[in-house]
Amino acid sequence: MILVVGAEGMLGRDVMALLGDRAQGVDIADIDITSLESVMEVVAARKPDVIINCAAYTDVDGCESNTEKAMAVNAEGVGYLAMACREQSAVLVQISTDYVFDGGKGTPYVEDDAPHPLSVYGESKLAGEMNAAFCPEHLIVRTQWLYGIHGKNFVETMLGLAADKDELTVVDDQIGSPTWTVDLARAIVALVDGGCRGIYHAVNSDYCSWNGFAQAIFEAAGLGVAVKPMTTTELNRPATRPLYSTLDCTRLMNDTGFQPQPWRTALRDYLAARSVQ
Repeated sequence: MILVVGAEGMLGRDVMALLGDRAQGVDIADIDITSLESVMEVVAARKPDVIINCAAYTDVDGCESNTEKAMAVNAEGVGYLAMACREQSAVLVQISTDYVFDGGKGTPYVEDDAPHPLSVYGESKLAGEMNAAFCPEHLIVRTQWLYGIHGKNFVETMLGLAADKDELTVVDDQIGSPTWTVDLARAIVALVDGGCRGIYHAVNSDYCSWNGFAQAIFEAAGLGVAVKPMTTTELNRPATRPLYSTLDCTRLMNDTGFQPQPWRTALRDYLAARSVQ
């Protein structure tokens, strides 16, 4: 049995839908991952073969002023899950992020590149990776720029703003791969079913800036919204973002045969799925 922690979240719900009867889900009402007692109790009762941890504190700017919470959820909680998995001889699948890198490499990051986070969020997720590795049977899946039907995301923010505005200003110096949670869920399941261990990168293929992503959203939705550029410095957010944090998925493709689809194709699929909700 596969236990999905954070099963009510944006990624968790897509993972649950894909796994069907193979999975059981728990969320904040069922488990407190910041409590070792709660984690041990739930895992001992469910006795999963695999735990996929989709729970995280993902407010990047909020992490800067809530370091304790960021570390409790993204780092210590993962450590507790790793301890529980170790006791049950289960596999721990931990979802991580491109924010463990500083974005200064200039080419897509591979799994063996040295992490260098620039923010509390990135530091907490890197600590989570290190804690996950306490479980002998661990799988760490780094991803980025997630959007999905079941949560707040950039696509919905842009479409919401388009209802009132015909011109927007969006950052154009951060580069990454917009990734649909359905496609990430497919990659995770391919890795689990393939018996993969260690660190893997999983994103939709190709890359763009947030500005380019916004333009593609409006084009795909048939909306005539002009998108002007701005810099990350001009945006002036509390947390420092990596500017070029694209992830190389060669290891994922070689080890599982899974081929991530281009982000523009995924965006069209998302908008089609969204329209029938």
